[in-house]
Amino acid sequence: MFKQLQEKWNVSAGRALLILMIFAIGGSLTGIIGKQIMSWIGISSTLFYIPVYIVTITLVWPFMVLLVSIPFGQFYFFKNYILKMGRRMRIVPVEKQQDIPAPQSQAIDAHASQSFQVKHITIFASGAGSNAHQIIQYFRNSTEVNVALIVCNKPGAGVIDIAAKENIPVLLTEKERFFRGDGYVPELQASNTNLIVLAGFLWKIPQTILNAYPRQIINIHPALLPKYGGKGMYGSYVHQSVLSSGEMESGITIHYVDEHYDNGDVIFQTACPVLEGDTVEKLAQRIHQLEHLHYPRVIEEVLKKR
Repeated sequence: MFKQLQEKWNVSAGRALLILMIFAIGGSLTGIIGKQIMSWIGISSTLFYIPVYIVTITLVWPFMVLLVSIPFGQFYFFKNYILKMGRRMRIVPVEKQQDIPAPQSQAIDAHASQSFQVKHITIFASGAGSNAHQIIQYFRNSTEVNVALIVCNKPGAGVIDIAAKENIPVLLTEKERFFRGDGYVPELQASNTNLIVLAGFLWKIPQTILNAYPRQIINIHPALLPKYGGKGMYGSYVHQSVLSSGEMESGITIHYVDEHYDNGDVIFQTACPVLEGDTVEKLAQRIHQLEHLHYPRVIEEVLKKR
């Protein structure tokens, strides 16, 4: 059953345990507060007590789990979970995308034609796409964020299969146009891209795209910047460098992208310990857990601040 829940929520085993713990704590607090409310109401009849108690704890429970989830860093998971339940029960209406017509006195460009409510993100990825998959899952039921496009530079990469299963369009790039042409900016604009998210994309972003999307491109780096960044510092090379240097901790850095490798302003960092006897594979696994836990949430926060 635990494995089924982990797969349903698409989270790591550690995060699944944390979510179950929050459910348990929130449920216990709901029961305590529900009984306290019933004592204030002062209903003595068993006939009325039970239905009123059920309604009371039903109303209290969402607030309790949301409150408990905050210190554990799981607020957005439970917010989306409760909204999803509300939509299934038809308590929460499904918002429809509305287009805001541009004023006739202004020129209409690609960005002005975007919908008012929905933010569109484009994911750049080169490999298996585990981070891309987590991001897609996180925003699957969102009425505010849509994964509009997957950009990939490697035919046959795993992320292409993920996109196919999720019915997300894929743009395969080639070097000449990417680096010395228009950088596929017309395709990005046609997808109404508000934010470009790099998720294991191995090509450096050219100036053409940087100019078209200033401070609208973010990346996740599998180490703590600025110490373990720069050209060639990706994947196992980063982890091997951390281990070879005898560091006590590593982590992830989410940052804006500029014209230099791993150089843009830091948005978020968090660390994990480097344990005795660690291998590149063991360290990489813990780093992946941090990436999957934090990257979708930080993307959502970046979009909300825009």
